[in-house]
Amino acid sequence: MTGELPLDQVRTLLAVVDEGTFDAAAAALHVTPSAVSQRVKALEQRTGRVLLLRTKPVQPTESGRVLVRLARQVARLERDAQAELGMGGAGASTRVSVAVNADSLATWFLDALTRVPAALRLCFELHREDEAHTAALLREGRVMAAVTSSAEPVPGCSVRVLGRMRYLPVAAPGFAEEHVRGGLREALAEAPVVVFDRVDDFQDGFVRDLWDGRRGASERRHCIPTSEGFLAAVAAGLGWGMVPEQQAVPLLRAGRLVELAPDRPVDTTLHWQQWKLDSPALAAVADTVAAAAAEALRR
Repeated sequence: MTGELPLDQVRTLLAVVDEGTFDAAAAALHVTPSAVSQRVKALEQRTGRVLLLRTKPVQPTESGRVLVRLARQVARLERDAQAELGMGGAGASTRVSVAVNADSLATWFLDALTRVPAALRLCFELHREDEAHTAALLREGRVMAAVTSSAEPVPGCSVRVLGRMRYLPVAAPGFAEEHVRGGLREALAEAPVVVFDRVDDFQDGFVRDLWDGRRGASERRHCIPTSEGFLAAVAAGLGWGMVPEQQAVPLLRAGRLVELAPDRPVDTTLHWQQWKLDSPALAAVADTVAAAAAEALRR
């Protein structure tokens, strides 16, 4: 492998990944499909690695993801330089892609974006993903930054602590009266439960702690894949669930929810990870996210 990576080949690899096929990438780049294929093959020969899985749509290999991330970072720096040189054209905007978990998106994160100076003319592309998995989008080069529960920095990224998001085990009063009688351990292992999706094991983890790992939450579960819908389902009495403190407190005060275990809140520490780039756009977003998190999250 030689030390130089031709940028035209790297950009072509990115186009193939983004467009999904060699033909679509050729149309986007205004070249022939043969030229696209030759550039990708040349890059694979230069790196000595297979970079793409020739599936439909095309998928990058682990090595390919490294170069896709490089291509996106180079594009980011080029756009920043063009903006500073006044080459973006009148009214040109800068796109910033961020991965964020649904609960942050529903509570404090959008407020952070409203604080970004309008003069920067940023457009946001948000990718909603569980906080345990947002770092994977950074690793794949699909986003520039992420709100994540991972403190381990993705290669090429910096990380800072945002704060702790507190979750409360809650249910509607009528549901609690019917299902949560006697011991909490037995009740929550049997009572209907609300989960975000099929891989959400947050509620299971809470019950496992009660049972020293021997049992999880009930198999009688409702999958509600939005933070707002999750809260509404719990408040409607479909099941119990772990709800962010910011969402739960107003309904607790109104008597629409009750805490099932007031002495057992669960805190999740959130981090901000972003590419290590000297980018004014990324720096501005990072500062406003950190400021909003300092107000909304527990320290």
